Amino acid sequence: MSTSAIPHRTFELSDAITTEQRAFFEAHGYLHFPGFVSAEQVESLRAALAQVDAKLVAEKRERINGTPLRYGHDLDGRKMVHRFAFTSQLSDELHAFIHGARFDAIKTLIQDGRIGDREKDGLVVNHYVNGEGSNYRQLGWHTDGLRDIFLHRRRPEPMLNVGVYLDDSPREIGGLRLIPGSHQQGLFKMMFGKVYFLDNRPDPREICLEAKAGDLTIHDGRLWHRVARSPLTGEASRRRVMYVPIINGPFEPKNENSPMPIYHRLSRFAG
Repeated sequence: MSTSAIPHRTFELSDAITTEQRAFFEAHGYLHFPGFVSAEQVESLRAALAQVDAKLVAEKRERINGTPLRYGHDLDGRKMVHRFAFTSQLSDELHAFIHGARFDAIKTLIQDGRIGDREKDGLVVNHYVNGEGSNYRQLGWHTDGLRDIFLHRRRPEPMLNVGVYLDDSPREIGGLRLIPGSHQQGLFKMMFGKVYFLDNRPDPREICLEAKAGDLTIHDGRLWHRVARSPLTGEASRRRVMYVPIINGPFEPKNENSPMPIYHRLSRFAG
């Protein structure tokens, strides 16, 4: 498939997912809704995230519910969190936001879908910045379904990774790349089609999911995707994205006694 033949569409989100939107998602594994969050709410979510960051740094937290946090340094040399986990458990505002009624329509994309903020890695926030002290500039090819394989399940369970963008993310500063339709691959290709996290090479089938602050994106957890490194440095490279997990199946909450998942030993090589 040539790059020009790959679909890249945006839709308007209303109270229900339309037949057209559902068909597009089932065929290509992603959806993009511009303007989901207002500029004022983007600023409020950024402020809430900054408060969580300061709290985690001050407490020197290394893990939350068994999931490791990823630290680095911001442009001013201050220690910062690059990858958060279970973030909504540390902020009333973030918790209220992801449990708001506006996510109800999105949950219907999978049967009996629910917000999984207490399961898997909970609400994950990636804070990329390309600076001298950064420890998180890119993320190699992977699928989110790998988690279920490491949990000894026969096949990945349905999962939506719902991204809420807190910064503009045009192609020029890197951003999310995904391979449309790859969620339909078999289990063998999902496990061995690429070298997880270590392979950062562009794929001729990939598209760049260009988004603006306030946009919402959805991708199927079985879809191959990566985050490209920004060619820019400094403030222009900053990208903050909240990922809300929507899942179904047995309720399996994590707690502070939960062991660290094996797949995080692989993802630590992403940088």
